[in-house]
Amino acid sequence: MKKIECTLLLMLFCIVSFAQNDKITFRNNDSVVGEVKHMKQGVLSIETDYSDDDFTIEWIEIKDISTETYFLITLSDGQRYNGKIASNGDGLIDLITDDEGTVVVNKESIVHLESVDKGFWSQVYASVDVGFDMTRANNLRQLTSRSNVGYLAERWSTDLFYNVLNSQQDSVAPVSRDDAGIDFKYYFERKWFALISTTFLSNTEQKLDLRTNGRLGMGTYILQTNAVFWNLSTGASFNKELYEEPENDRDSWEGFVASELNMFDTGDLSLTSKIGVYPGITERGRWRYDFSFDVKYDLPKDFYVRMALTLNYDNQPVEGTSKSDYVFSTGFGWEL
Repeated sequence: MKKIECTLLLMLFCIVSFAQNDKITFRNNDSVVGEVKHMKQGVLSIETDYSDDDFTIEWIEIKDISTETYFLITLSDGQRYNGKIASNGDGLIDLITDDEGTVVVNKESIVHLESVDKGFWSQVYASVDVGFDMTRANNLRQLTSRSNVGYLAERWSTDLFYNVLNSQQDSVAPVSRDDAGIDFKYYFERKWFALISTTFLSNTEQKLDLRTNGRLGMGTYILQTNAVFWNLSTGASFNKELYEEPENDRDSWEGFVASELNMFDTGDLSLTSKIGVYPGITERGRWRYDFSFDVKYDLPKDFYVRMALTLNYDNQPVEGTSKSDYVFSTGFGWEL
């Protein structure tokens, strides 16, 4: 009987040891064994058998790491590798890759790890938040919602977003604003990428039934670290606008210069800002810009609260409409 029990215990130990292939050691020499899922925005997440929730730790607090998990590895200079990682002392890490052999890098130069052993869903990220305001004065009711979903692969990524505002009150015409879009990036060597995107906007303030804007261009990352991502892109865009009054409809070609700043090494706060400027090509003298600014505060269990500002401007709007339209919203949400 004792032999059977010893055999079962040995089998259980082997199973657990096999399931927990990755090990991280902290600066205080404590260790955790499990399966590293990802490292993004300066935070590493590891799944363990002794906790229902994934364990998270800031990347800078890790002293040593050794994995059997296979990752998509992104460096601060834009290089991308597939492989395992292992510390080799003095703040250096070996990237054990299939194509390049062993590549030695500084720990600080690793800005993103994503497990490629878990399949499609491990590389999907998403968030959704909702805000609702109601006041007795004028019977005001306002609903706002912001949502996005994305996917990151070895050489490309895609992002989709959809934002809504609907407001109604007595003696005032209803106000609505809907904007959505899809963005595709293909990553070259180093920090360069190609982009294709399409955005859609509808708002009552500018009597705009639908603006469809397609962009094609190139971009580069100016900064890409564990604290901040900042990129700059430029190219050409086609703008098709449908208004409440069909005689105002117009099509035009534009250039564009865009920039995105993402700061996340601020504790539980993260800040994202985007701006795109569109000088007219076929409509000389016309120019537009779109701007957004988001502040998100992380709560336990993947919940968060958010404040967001979205603004768009057109120096040649149709007659009788405003040059600018903006939305300020707050919301409570959850992210995957």
